[in-house]
Amino acid sequence: MSPLRFPAMSRCLPLLALALLAGCTIAKPRTDDPLQKYNREAYKFTDNVDKAVIRPVAVGYRNVTTAPMRRSFSDFFTNIRMPITVANDLLQARPKQALQSSGRFLVNLTLGIGGFFDPASQLGLPLEDNDFGITLARWGLPEGDYLFVPLVGPSTARDIWRLPVDSYFFDPLSIYASNHSYHGLQYLPQAMYLVTLRSRGIDAESFLQSAYDPYVFIRDAYRQQRLYAIYDGNPPAEVIQQMQGLDDKGFDPDELLDQQHQWENKHPDQSNPKQ
Repeated sequence: MSPLRFPAMSRCLPLLALALLAGCTIAKPRTDDPLQKYNREAYKFTDNVDKAVIRPVAVGYRNVTTAPMRRSFSDFFTNIRMPITVANDLLQARPKQALQSSGRFLVNLTLGIGGFFDPASQLGLPLEDNDFGITLARWGLPEGDYLFVPLVGPSTARDIWRLPVDSYFFDPLSIYASNHSYHGLQYLPQAMYLVTLRSRGIDAESFLQSAYDPYVFIRDAYRQQRLYAIYDGNPPAEVIQQMQGLDDKGFDPDELLDQQHQWENKHPDQSNPKQ
């Protein structure tokens, strides 16, 4: 038995107790942004750091690797973090999903040579992504204010708890780093994971560049992505309408489209970026 297993399990007990007491009504989504002034400053700071440091590293990573290599690294990190999904499935009382994700993890760990390949998908085992923010949502906790966390990205007052909870209890990379000391080298896998994540985003940059307001684009895209994750990809129609603001008094979608078109006419190079 690994010496890491028992401490991790013991730390999970309080969360399991909370799960037994949790509710199951999902709170309505929010569309307001009361912390927008702070969030925009955090976004601006993060964007500047990204352009100066993070993106160049990701571009360098893409330049020295091939697409199959990047896919293998991506598959490895997706698989090694699967215990986060399994643990949160259990906290949400979803044994079927937990069993499927466990099977996927074991298949890729063995037949996939440590997770660098993905035979589980060929065998029909679905890929699910779950975290403690989704757990809190399914327990009925309201999402709270939207937050843009410097150097981390979009979140909410509810979702931000996934960062410390999932890392401390469930993430094998974080647990390994916290229990080993190699003069800082124990954090190298986590750094590589972050570079892999940023590398994936380069292909989608054209969408952000063509947005009338990149901050709003990221905020709304994040909220929509989380909404679909909470409802397993099938949120109720009334929830979608509320998220889109269709039930708000004074909402005018034509006005928003007109603003976007005006911005595109003034910025033709950004609205039609080179592929």
